[in-house]
Amino acid sequence: MTVTIWHNPRCSKSRTTLKLLEDAGVQPNIRLYLTDAPTEKDIRIALELLGIPAIELVRRGEAEFKTAGLSRTSSEDELITAMAAFPKLIERPIVFANGKAAIGRPPESALAIL
Repeated sequence: MTVTIWHNPRCSKSRTTLKLLEDAGVQPNIRLYLTDAPTEKDIRIALELLGIPAIELVRRGEAEFKTAGLSRTSSEDELITAMAAFPKLIERPIVFANGKAAIGRPPESALAIL
């Protein structure tokens, strides 16, 4: 089984999720998504696997959300383009396994897709 985590080591939820995976015997591929930014295609795939609209993946409290002129009514395309341009806007962490994805909030939710 291949497991990948979009990880931000400065985020406590991301660190906790990674530790839970490791404690479960999983050595995930770690994608430091702030420096290895997901493409628009990657984000669309993540959204499809998560089964959520883009607004639910966006960190609306980040300054980049306002800087990019985004709002809760922004289109899917606008939000996805902004997340690709400003990966800090992407909710974290996201774990991918078994053709599924889960946001690690709470961190234990990532274990459900293993």
